[in-house]
Amino acid sequence: MTDTVISSPKKEVVIGFDRPFCIIGERINPTGRKRLAAEMAEGNFATVEADAIAQVEAGAHMLDVNAGIPLADEPAILARTIQLVQSLVDVPLSIDSSIVAALEAGLAVYQGKPLVNSVTGEDERLESVLPLIKKYGAAVVAISNDETGISEDPDVRFLVAKKIVERAADHGIPRSDIVVDPLVMPIGALGQAGNSAFRLLRRLKEELQVNSTCGASNVSFGLPNRHGLNGAFLCMAAASGMTSAIMNPLHSEEMAAIMGSDVMMGKDRDCRRWLAKFREPGQEGAGGARGDRRRRRA
Repeated sequence: MTDTVISSPKKEVVIGFDRPFCIIGERINPTGRKRLAAEMAEGNFATVEADAIAQVEAGAHMLDVNAGIPLADEPAILARTIQLVQSLVDVPLSIDSSIVAALEAGLAVYQGKPLVNSVTGEDERLESVLPLIKKYGAAVVAISNDETGISEDPDVRFLVAKKIVERAADHGIPRSDIVVDPLVMPIGALGQAGNSAFRLLRRLKEELQVNSTCGASNVSFGLPNRHGLNGAFLCMAAASGMTSAIMNPLHSEEMAAIMGSDVMMGKDRDCRRWLAKFREPGQEGAGGARGDRRRRRA
């Protein structure tokens, strides 16, 4: 099956169908975080530092880094943020921007093989981003929308993903370096958003044989108990073939759901990671003591 290899100077992460689910931490992103945006624009990266360390400690395998701040020098801020985060944590990064100049600035300073987030199916976007992916030997998130927008039909979104994979091949980029984002819609607005995503994920795995990711919290937008919904979605998406997600690893309910899905799908050998995380301290000793008492009574 297809393996997508991402790396930092000290760590390699493999996204794949037979691998544990890959958690990409989302918090280094000023979108919707006015305080963080102001800090980054002023050159204050204290929150970035704290978020980077906290996400890795919580179990993130990769971190997404975004510096999209209106009226700011995004290429310079993104490059500086990437350098800072790489000095703090060992995990690989996803370089996240809609501005090509910012992507190139990030790629120029990155150490290792990053994931670039993202390229869409518009011809102009493909011809500006794919040469960068080839030049720097990166992998890329392929978002399944094009000039016509985001279709509610998963089969249309599949065709956009197929187009991106084929166009990438024209640039010498293998499908193993393409991670497709099927664009998960809010279930509160579109009642079939979950079924559409699962159908598309199965096709991406079985027909295109590409790995996949998404912004996991999109599915629960506007609804109460979002973490419960996100956890249910992540389990079902993983069973449908999704291999990674951009999410907040600080939410224990969602992290437990992903770890549980790895157990159920045989990706956590002998439940070792589950036991290491959730086994109560002293459980083995307590059992042994009870056994000793039974033996003494006998």
